[in-house]
Amino acid sequence: MPKPVVPEDRRRRRRPTRSGTVLSEGLIVETALRMLREHGSTGLTARRLGLALDADPSTLYRYFRGMDELTLAIGDALIGQALEGWAPTGRWRHDLREVGLRIHAAYVAHPQAAVLTTSRVTGRANELAADEAVLDVLRRAGFPLADTVRIYHAFIDQTLAFAALDAASLALPSAALDADESMWRSTYAYLPGDRYPRIAEASPLLATRMVTSAYPTALDMLLDSAERELDGAERELGHAERELDSAP
Repeated sequence: MPKPVVPEDRRRRRRPTRSGTVLSEGLIVETALRMLREHGSTGLTARRLGLALDADPSTLYRYFRGMDELTLAIGDALIGQALEGWAPTGRWRHDLREVGLRIHAAYVAHPQAAVLTTSRVTGRANELAADEAVLDVLRRAGFPLADTVRIYHAFIDQTLAFAALDAASLALPSAALDADESMWRSTYAYLPGDRYPRIAEASPLLATRMVTSAYPTALDMLLDSAERELDGAERELGHAERELDSAP
């Protein structure tokens, strides 16, 4: 049976650890992020985390029911980093683009943690705040509820999918990452034009673009589509209102 989670204000140690630190949920998550960055997901265990915090591993279970709950907290912390300092401007397309780029960047900045968390639904405060913000931006822009949910679904899944893809590349050993990126210059650039005419003509551009993330382009394409839908709906509404006004 899992141990009950004690509220934050009752979890604090009465005395600092041997290194002089006082444990908190935020400190544990911050330390876990550092360990993921340095050692990867296989290096994150309760025992190793306890050693890094200079605390008995069992102490961690006063903050989290298990390592899976810690994983959710790590994902939520990344979303919190993405939202820090962001505020809506009232320009729906600008605001959604900013949120998307911020979330993608936050995950890519912690590739090992991103690989571990992008597929998870945390239900925690930062994730809920991000969901509420995106839905609110779309509704205030004038999208009907069904379209809002559809666009939100595509927006958030696209953002997390690209974050996972780009983070997985960055999480590779440096030799493997370098080999993948050089493939566009060492192999694709020298393919015979008579057998691969389209690759051959595009190879200089491919060598430049394929080593960068396609997320900004994909995001703009999604927003272009949403903008066309909204403009079309507004034109139809205006036409209907004019017909109503001209009716005898």
